[in-house]
Amino acid sequence: MTNRSALLVGVIHLPPLSGSPRSSLSATEAARWAASDAKILAEAGYDAIIVENFGDTPFFAGRVPPVTVAAMTACALAVREAAPNATLGINVLRNDAEAALSIASCVGARFVRVNVHTGARVTDQGIVQGEAASTLRLRKALGAEDVAIWADVDVKHSSPLGAPRPLVQEVEDLTKRGMAEVVLVTGEGTGKGVDVSKLAAVKKAAASAPVLVASGATLDSLSTLAQHADGVVVGSALRLGGIPGGSIDAALARTFATAFRTAFKR
Repeated sequence: MTNRSALLVGVIHLPPLSGSPRSSLSATEAARWAASDAKILAEAGYDAIIVENFGDTPFFAGRVPPVTVAAMTACALAVREAAPNATLGINVLRNDAEAALSIASCVGARFVRVNVHTGARVTDQGIVQGEAASTLRLRKALGAEDVAIWADVDVKHSSPLGAPRPLVQEVEDLTKRGMAEVVLVTGEGTGKGVDVSKLAAVKKAAASAPVLVASGATLDSLSTLAQHADGVVVGSALRLGGIPGGSIDAALARTFATAFRTAFKR
């Protein structure tokens, strides 16, 4: 697949933020961490950057406390300043689309990631239920229609609530009824590779909506992924040892970006 508009998206795994069980840094220190990672991604030529509260485990299933929103806003503003030309995205784990949209509208982010936008999933946080109706109405009320919804299908770290539905139907509901602009495909967990046959099926069902691989992309898998995807969201592969969390390694980020451009004919 030759796709000159293919997207390379780097993920900033924020450290445990104020109020979370493992927190040890102030919001100011966490913002400096985020800015450092953002500069690395910008210098390596990444198209977009997602800021997510990866260190805040265990996650809330839905609404996060105000202190998390405040700390993430500080970090997102630092990323915007450090990488002004990169498209900025927000992901409030596990599934707080309201907070993500609110932060995005204040910091000039262009998209939010929503793990469960439609339907319901059984996760380690319990049952996580999509709130597409509320999310889209909030986006309208905020005047933030230019903030795109990037939504996962059959998202990692989860299983269906009840009998599984056909993947094609899941994708169609996500894009047509849920109005998601971008579809994300993951493996079974963070850093786990995607099933290529699943990726191909999602791409076919998504019609004109871009489909991005959002977990487990590696240097070795890029050429295969390029045959079925419109881009890659990468986090773990940018860390030493492929271990999620922690700061981004500049050399790994550059190497991955170069390999991505080759595989996706950029």
